[in-house]
Amino acid sequence: VSKSVGLEKLKPYVEEVEGILKGVRLRVRIDDRKDKTAGWKYNHWEQKGVPVRIEIGPRDLDKRSVRLCRRDNGEKVDVSAADLSRDLPALLETIQADMLARAKQARDDKIVQVTKWEDFVPALNKGYMALTPFCNEDPWEDTVKEKSREEALDGEAEDERTSTSVAAKTLCIPFDQPPLAEGTPCFASGRPAQCWVLWGRSY
Repeated sequence: VSKSVGLEKLKPYVEEVEGILKGVRLRVRIDDRKDKTAGWKYNHWEQKGVPVRIEIGPRDLDKRSVRLCRRDNGEKVDVSAADLSRDLPALLETIQADMLARAKQARDDKIVQVTKWEDFVPALNKGYMALTPFCNEDPWEDTVKEKSREEALDGEAEDERTSTSVAAKTLCIPFDQPPLAEGTPCFASGRPAQCWVLWGRSY
C-alpha cells in the first residue's frame, strides 16, 4: 500500500481487492504498517515465500487496477480489478509450472549416463548424479557404496563434520527407463544389467 496518499483514501479500494481475492479462495494479507518502508515490506514477504506481491497506489486507485509482482522472477504486470479474480489464479498456476520446469531442468542438467566404473566416481566428484546400468543385486549396491567411498577418499580420512558423504548411494530406479539392450553389463559387477539406476551422494 502506497504512503504517497492517505491510507484512509486507499483503504476502501484495498479492502475491495481483498474481498475479490478471498472470493476465489486465495489467502490475502494487507500490509498497511506505517513504520516500515516499501522496500522493507517487499523483502519481508519475499523471505516468507509469498509468491505474488500486490501493490496499490494512487494511480492504481484511479485506474481501478493493481500491480502484481512475481517473487520467482521479479516480473510485474498491471491487472484491472475486474479481471483480478481470473488473472491472479492463472498467474499462480503459471508460477507453479515455471518453477517446476526450472527445477526439472536443473535436475536433468546434473544427470549423466555412466556405463563404466572408471567414469563413475569422477562424475560424482564433479557434482553429477550418475545414471547407470545395474544388476540390481543388494550385495553389489553395498560394494558400490564402499568402493566409491574408498576411491573418493584415496586414502584420506572422511571428515565427520562434512554434510556430504563421499560414498555413492542409490537414489531411485527411474520410472522413465532409457532403452537397455539385452546383455548390457552392469557398470559395477559386469553381470547382466536389469535396469538403469540413479546414484548420488548423501546429504
